Amino acid sequence: MELTIAEKGNKYVVEDKKSRLLYTVKKKGFAQRYILLDASNYNLYTLIQEGDIRKPMFSVILNDDLFLKMECKSLFLDPTITAEGKDMKFAIASKDRKNFEIILNDVKVGSITTKFGVSGTLQYDLEIINTAFDDYIPLFAVAIDKAFGEMNRN
Repeated sequence: MELTIAEKGNKYVVEDKKSRLLYTVKKKGFAQRYILLDASNYNLYTLIQEGDIRKPMFSVILNDDLFLKMECKSLFLDPTITAEGKDMKFAIASKDRKNFEIILNDVKVGSITTKFGVSGTLQYDLEIINTAFDDYIPLFAVAIDKAFGEMNRN
């Protein structure tokens, strides 16, 4: 499966390779909360940014319960975000803060590539095997943008 996650204003849009809108990630309120909506505006997951700029952490909430706990292990040397939930452990690992591998339970299942848009915004191309995909996966690109986006823009 191939998806593109692009920032548009105060939200992110997730499209397939035929440019069909699949998901929207909107900032909710003044807090660092982002809600993942499907194409019919049904709230699927909430991403909450925690920690500080030096040690970003995120929680993915499903039905008011913690679904995944995400933590940025390193911003500079071997930039990696880990995501742990029930019966799953992801590592979103990079060497350059731009090209990430998605590793599920020690098996590479996909990648996220950072690209620069025409207006200077960042765009993320996500490629993942179909059996590893779930609705929350586009939130990995949002977490990458929040943790590494400012460094990549500069």
